[in-house]
Amino acid sequence: MALTPQDTRRPFALAGGRRGEMHALGALPALGLGDVSRLPVSLRILLESMLRHVDGQRVTEAQVRALAAWQPQAQRTEELPFVVSRILLQDFTGVPLLCDLAAMRDVALQFGREPGLIEPLVPVDLVVDHSVQVDHFREADALDLNMKLEFARNAERYRFLKWGAQAFRRLRVVPPGVGIVHQVNLEHLARGVHWQGDLCFPDTLVGTDSHTTMVNALGVLGWGVGGIEAEAGLLGMPVSILTPDVVGVHLAGRLRAGTTATDLVLTLTEQLRAANVVGQFVEFFGEGAASLSLPDRATLANMAPEYGATVGFFPPDDVAADYLAATGRSANEVDAFRCYFQAQQMFGMPRSGDIDYSRVLTLNLDQVVSCVAGPGRPQDRVALPDLKRRFLADLRRPATDGGQGLSVLAAGQRVALATGASLGHGSVLIAAITSCTNTSNPSVMLAAGLLARNALSRGLSVPAHIKTSLAPGSRVVTDYLAQAGLLAPLAQLGFRVVAYGCTTCIGNSGPLDEEVADAVAGHALVVASVLSGNRNFESRIHPQVRANYLMSPPLVVAFALAGRVDIDLDHEALGNDALGRPVLLRDVWPSAADLAEAQRSAAPPSTYQRLYAAHAQAHPSWTAIVTPQGPLAAWAGSTYIARPPFLDGFELEPPAWLPVRNARALALLGDSVTTDHISPAGAIARDSPAGVWLLAAGVAEASFNSYGSRRGQHEVMLRGTFANPRLRNLMLPAGPNGRPVEGGMTLLRPDGTRMSIYDAAMAHRARGTPTLVFAGHDYGSGSSRDWAAKGTQLLGVRAVVARSYERIHRSNLVGMGVLPLQFGEHDSIASLGLTGGETFDLLGIDDGLQPGQAVTLRIAAPDGQRRGCRLRLRIDTPMEVATFCDGGLLPHVMRSLLRVPAAPAAAGP
Repeated sequence: MALTPQDTRRPFALAGGRRGEMHALGALPALGLGDVSRLPVSLRILLESMLRHVDGQRVTEAQVRALAAWQPQAQRTEELPFVVSRILLQDFTGVPLLCDLAAMRDVALQFGREPGLIEPLVPVDLVVDHSVQVDHFREADALDLNMKLEFARNAERYRFLKWGAQAFRRLRVVPPGVGIVHQVNLEHLARGVHWQGDLCFPDTLVGTDSHTTMVNALGVLGWGVGGIEAEAGLLGMPVSILTPDVVGVHLAGRLRAGTTATDLVLTLTEQLRAANVVGQFVEFFGEGAASLSLPDRATLANMAPEYGATVGFFPPDDVAADYLAATGRSANEVDAFRCYFQAQQMFGMPRSGDIDYSRVLTLNLDQVVSCVAGPGRPQDRVALPDLKRRFLADLRRPATDGGQGLSVLAAGQRVALATGASLGHGSVLIAAITSCTNTSNPSVMLAAGLLARNALSRGLSVPAHIKTSLAPGSRVVTDYLAQAGLLAPLAQLGFRVVAYGCTTCIGNSGPLDEEVADAVAGHALVVASVLSGNRNFESRIHPQVRANYLMSPPLVVAFALAGRVDIDLDHEALGNDALGRPVLLRDVWPSAADLAEAQRSAAPPSTYQRLYAAHAQAHPSWTAIVTPQGPLAAWAGSTYIARPPFLDGFELEPPAWLPVRNARALALLGDSVTTDHISPAGAIARDSPAGVWLLAAGVAEASFNSYGSRRGQHEVMLRGTFANPRLRNLMLPAGPNGRPVEGGMTLLRPDGTRMSIYDAAMAHRARGTPTLVFAGHDYGSGSSRDWAAKGTQLLGVRAVVARSYERIHRSNLVGMGVLPLQFGEHDSIASLGLTGGETFDLLGIDDGLQPGQAVTLRIAAPDGQRRGCRLRLRIDTPMEVATFCDGGLLPHVMRSLLRVPAAPAAAGP
């Protein structure tokens, strides 16, 4: 007989004599599925979901058996369906997702179906946290001023979100001013386990932000996906993944005094990137993992996208249960969490030898030292004493080798400001305590406050030209900083609370002072930002700031005091005290005793309960928004919200495949091209294609807002694709001194005319010429940004050919009907001598697709010579093939829903 969910349903005991039911993994041996007690815990949680949903369609018995029989070193060919218990969204990705759902309702109506056919089948939480910008920062009322600007700029978007909250029954919106999505998830939304009647099961999710993995610290399995995958998940379709390798990371020893969880995660990111864990599950174990606090674990789990893993998972244990209790979850919830995972034999930190992993890596916590990461990638760790030497070396290294190519004389130039201060290469212009990575962690936030207090007692101050900001991850952080008497010292140094949102980490750092910006531009200064964030990709933080360093919150304060990054903080002073004596970092670094005393005043459970009790009324401007009612969106002429074009001309049968012949290159790109390069989130330049469109639409430049905030308007996002000012297209000849040309430009072939990538793409589309994008390693790293794939599709790009892909972006390309193809191990743009003047044919796919099949790229050079190379199709699973052949995930889901017969109308009385 076929396996059914009922076969594994068993009772388990709760406190006080109560009982619940679960799908017991311990029942599998009797069913002939074997003992799974040595499976990685993350895979056992995935297996439980499959047992609960096995129905022969969404989840088959063969898929259950394949995962139950998982072997550490087996070849990965099986597709796993993951039916999650909830979906998490943030507003930058949530707005376009809501636009897609609203467009699907319009299509349902066109085909005679009820709009309610499109309705989330699992709970969906959307946290508004990405929109606020740091315009005001040193004023006493900076928070209030920034929020007023946020509501003024985003009125159309917020009205649309409120419409969605009333139109979709299972959609809840957490309004602006509450906190960062991942910290709100950790502190409030995550429950540990869920109940359906008497049935208890693990809290699982996917989220439309790559840092969804932060909640892995609680033993909650979840990861980031693109919005198009999240749409399928919320409509009840499984999230499909290839069976993963699971890398066990053995954490040994203890962190030394003076080092922080930020130092640890930057070290881990460097090591795991080098170990190439891209697309794999990472699961922590060992005595070092057990010793970490839950916030420290959350710091490590948060940056899984930076080290490339799908998840950075900590098995549930007493530390997780205690955190749930300490953050205001009910006693019954905490008891259910503990008892459920104990009954499933998944409770407690595994020790060496307990679990069979694909491979084991070891990191000794006692070898971690103070460090930063930069200037342009999170994995580029720099030990603190080495930063000065590394920065100066980067200044002088030739531009052809990725440096700035400055002479010793040029590297030492200074520019005077009217205030009497001066700027030079390495001057810090932005110092931001921000991002979910660190603001969830009381130890580093309190350390920043203590360092600020100590610095003030020695008479130190932060130069006025540095844009300082404090953007706590939730209102709880402000509460405990105030209780510890540390909010005021931070404010005195310029670190006032400016917002509860991502701010600088997402690129919403706001404008620089005009005189400062002119000095940077006029003298081509390589200036710096220091932030406690997780992303520092080129042009992400601010277009004029070329060197961006990630670090712990106390180090952000220290570098703000120093005013520069070309400093050895072990031996050079932050400044002088009132008596002219030098003050070194070690003189103001908080002691372990002071930190322990401050932590004793951190928030009790009642604080979390009080601050999250009525978050829907957190700000009067939100409650005052009036929105249209009803199940259908009222599309109107808006530069923020528009019906997306992805279902235009939709038919029940997919269109025929168009062969790719005589294609042209739209761009030739190098390694580590991020989704920020492909689809920037920050400022919109006046002379960019998007800026020109907005001006023509009557939008003043002061009201441009950002690309991220306009993701509900495809006309803006289409024009913003590949518009990052730091993008380097190798089709363009190098500039002076061999320096690569930067910006979203290309050459229109065969003409050779230089123009924006958008204009060239439109010219190719008008000619009926398919286009390709070529790239190096790690293409699409960074944020789970739908528009990096949506914009690529709308530009007319038929395929991307790269040396390797980041997981989410590869999946997003498939979901938008763009072929992801991968060079062979020894092939690349350079080895093939590509210039962009060639034409290309893709051969071997016209008669159908198979996961991972070989594809031939035939290359015709301008001189008539022909050659070819083999590519691998990076459509990895049969489900992805079906999605792609339907034209992408939106039409695939739409056809699946419309093929289900409508329920008969209820009989009349």
